[in-house]
Amino acid sequence: MIQLSVAWDDIGGLVDAHERFLAGALVDSAVRDSVLDSWKRCRSAGLQPHQLLVPYAPDLALEDRFLRAADPVLKDLAASLTQVGMTIALCDANGRMIERLGGDRRLRDRLDEVNFAPGFDASERVVGTNGVGTALAERSPVYVVGREHFADCLQPFACAGAPVRDPFSGRIEAVLDLTCLRGDSDATMLRLVRDAARGIEARLLEQSTQREQSLLTAYRRAGHHAGGWPEQPGLPARGNGHGLDGGDLGRIDLAVLREKAEELMASSQRTVDEVVLSGGRLATLLRRTVVGEAGETGVVVEARILGGPRLRHTRLTATGLSTAPGPVVAPTLTGVTGVTGLTGVTAGQMSVAAPTATGASGGESSVAAPTATRGSARPTTTARPPVAAPTVTIPPASATIAAPALAPAPSASSPEAGQRTSPGAGADGDEHGGGADGWLLLVGEPGVGRLAVLARRRLELLHDASVRIGTTLDVTRTAEELTDVTVPRFADFTAVDLPDSVLHGDEPGPLGADTPLRRVALGAVHEMPYLYSVGDPVQYVPSTPQARSLESRQSVLEPVLVEAGGWLAQDPARLERVLAAGIHSLITVPLRARGATLGVVSFYRSQKPAPFEDDDLSLAQELAGRAAICIDNARRYTREHNTALALQRSLLPRGRPEQSAVDVAYRYLPAQAGVGGDWFDVIPLSGARVALVVGDVVGHGLHAAATMGRLRTAVHNFCSLDVPPDELLTHLDDLVGRLDRGEGWAVENSQADSGIVGATCLYAVYDPVSRRCTLTRAGHPLPAVVAPDGTVEFVDLPAALPLGLGGMPFETVELELAVGSQLVLYTDGLVEDRHRDIDSGLDRLRTVLAQADRTPEDTCEAVLDALLPARPSDDVALLVARTHLLGPERVAQWDLPSDPAVVSRSRAAVTEQLAAWGLGDMAFTTELVASELVTNAIRHATGPVQLRLLRDRALICEVSDRSSTSPRLRRARTEDEGGRGLFLVAQLTERWGTRYTPNGKVIWTEQPLPRQGS
Repeated sequence: MIQLSVAWDDIGGLVDAHERFLAGALVDSAVRDSVLDSWKRCRSAGLQPHQLLVPYAPDLALEDRFLRAADPVLKDLAASLTQVGMTIALCDANGRMIERLGGDRRLRDRLDEVNFAPGFDASERVVGTNGVGTALAERSPVYVVGREHFADCLQPFACAGAPVRDPFSGRIEAVLDLTCLRGDSDATMLRLVRDAARGIEARLLEQSTQREQSLLTAYRRAGHHAGGWPEQPGLPARGNGHGLDGGDLGRIDLAVLREKAEELMASSQRTVDEVVLSGGRLATLLRRTVVGEAGETGVVVEARILGGPRLRHTRLTATGLSTAPGPVVAPTLTGVTGVTGLTGVTAGQMSVAAPTATGASGGESSVAAPTATRGSARPTTTARPPVAAPTVTIPPASATIAAPALAPAPSASSPEAGQRTSPGAGADGDEHGGGADGWLLLVGEPGVGRLAVLARRRLELLHDASVRIGTTLDVTRTAEELTDVTVPRFADFTAVDLPDSVLHGDEPGPLGADTPLRRVALGAVHEMPYLYSVGDPVQYVPSTPQARSLESRQSVLEPVLVEAGGWLAQDPARLERVLAAGIHSLITVPLRARGATLGVVSFYRSQKPAPFEDDDLSLAQELAGRAAICIDNARRYTREHNTALALQRSLLPRGRPEQSAVDVAYRYLPAQAGVGGDWFDVIPLSGARVALVVGDVVGHGLHAAATMGRLRTAVHNFCSLDVPPDELLTHLDDLVGRLDRGEGWAVENSQADSGIVGATCLYAVYDPVSRRCTLTRAGHPLPAVVAPDGTVEFVDLPAALPLGLGGMPFETVELELAVGSQLVLYTDGLVEDRHRDIDSGLDRLRTVLAQADRTPEDTCEAVLDALLPARPSDDVALLVARTHLLGPERVAQWDLPSDPAVVSRSRAAVTEQLAAWGLGDMAFTTELVASELVTNAIRHATGPVQLRLLRDRALICEVSDRSSTSPRLRRARTEDEGGRGLFLVAQLTERWGTRYTPNGKVIWTEQPLPRQGS
């Protein structure tokens, strides 16, 4: 699927990307890769989008051979586009237009204005990104629409181009292009132009087939004059010896013969080969040269079933055909140093004489060849002296043709003179041998033809597999890419089965017949309901090729599935229907990588009549091997990603803490590259206050997540000490510096991630009683404050260095926030990336936040929808807090002189206030706590004392004084008169502590409120 940029073009995004590209900015995420690569080539060539110089060359033409193949295809294409405002352009391999067809007058006039007409150059180096030039540069079909064109004058158009290759050499012969106005563009243009290019290539291949047909005619006429090969006794005649198939030979035997014939045709060193067929039969292949009427020179390969009469050579004479009796004679082949030897022809030895090529009356000289016996099952190759192959030429009506014969001609005095060999005995007297039936197997040009085409297609398939398999680190997608590459070019159905452990990223255990698998991907040329579908569980029985592949770790070839009982045993009823649907051949290959078996892939053949062969098995193994490495890479990435994600999730906050100072909403989104070091936190503090924290550790992966967890834990610990914000960042800065230095341990230089390469933090404390918020930062982006009326302001916090660098103090800013204000804290991934600077990001953030009466959850959604790209390059943490007020009705405060007499009055005031709040049950405990704290403040501190009660989620009692001395909890001995006050306070309250203020300290306690209804 080709992703288009039309939507970007419509809203102006692509226009902006084009302008930013010309200005030297990065635009990777806004433009398709092929288009961006073309833009870069155009810029390197020095093209100016507003000024083009297009050369013109008259009298351009393509070869007649190509035009004969292209004309019918172009006429059909033009006829199909008569109702569409679209023009067809045919250009040569240099991008110069040869011909232009179709299109209405308005389109043609517009194209003439931009010199997109016959004779003009449309290559990329001349006119920039377009269907013709970019298809040539990319060597593949392309689709370019609107602003994707580099040149300004071409941007009103849309075009699709595809190269047309010579089917044998693979060389680009021409480029086919469809062009229309941008408003008429459609992505199906790419399919149309690609199909048309393939149609021209098919007709080029047919022209070569026509040459083969001419050679076949020459061969048949030569065979007619020669009289053909004798029929095999007991078998029907095959068209005078020149039938085009193997008669009673099976499909597998014919496929083997065709493969060996292709090899023999492509070889310039051999004229004879031997093939072992089913049932122990042997076949000999003979390669001969043939010349057609128009001078076409080619090669024919004849097949003969051996086991009867010995071969003999027929040589050309001046008056007719003459047979040379004597030993078996191999056809002569000039300039050759050796041929494949023959084995298993007779029970005894057979000598071969190689005559030299002669004229009509030339003499002969024989060369003894190595002997061959029937002992070996496969052909052997032996060194031979040079021999000459006979040439068959289309002669005048009275001429004679040289053709091979299989039986020596009987002499005039022989009883068999003028008679055929009887069916009951071979011509050599072997009654079990039978005759040899010869027939045409293959005709073509030497070194070219089907073998070259197949070899090139297999190389192309391997190349495409290396490019298209493994483009992601997703196990399922990688398996789908394997099926996409192999169907229909190699198989008609491809199925990938993996265990669930591989899908989850775990190490696969031993796989065998009892291992449950899952169908992960299925590629098919058409719907096949009888095969397992994607997502289905699969468990193969031990006899199936898949189970054998998993257990033996070897590939299995089943060329004829109807004979594969082990495969049918999996589900006889279902697989019988599969066979009836046409599937007839199977290859299974285990997916193995780095010593582990990950699953199995099955290749089925249906529409291709030829069964899978050994060469196909080798190709399947190569494809599966490449895919297995990519699947294992994806599995390992999945495991690492899941591990890092689990670690990070365990370190990030879970749920929302119990506090009533603010309403909070938050979001964390990991980066495309994986989890990172961004974090956030909401920490309740004493006195109903709350701390809001957002931080960012540079980097991604396990190290960043672990570092984030250490810093978050440190912030919690420092918060428990109730230190001021600037002092907290100072402690955190010292901690990061110690971590970078290894905390006193020697750090190994080999550990690339042993230190923290950078961390930023923003820390804010909000007091709901005073509505005061104190903020400080260390290298972090500025926070935003959204007033209740929707006004947005970025807090002007003093800049500070990131954590760990040290040496600079951290400054704080104190604000008074209106009730209902929103405090927005975030990491830099939200407002800055490689395609957007931070100023533009902050402007967009300000625009999104400028709305009143929005909940924190709604604010998070709106911000992410507006600012976050589809696949962020950095992780993002966002924290939104809406402030509340702890009103006067929930706060009671008394200023007390430093006089022991006020202790009793403080107890009475506390009891009265608790009764007013309906908390009379807590009066005894609270007045005791207040009495102890006030007494300690009067006894050990100086200056006035303040007592305050706060009714929040807990009952809070605070006593402040002007002393900075911290009280210490100790256990009094039996004989001690004092020292038990704080111990009693700690026992009667849920928690207590001390916090320091600029003017002294505050001792605070918390008691849980009674449950409603209790």
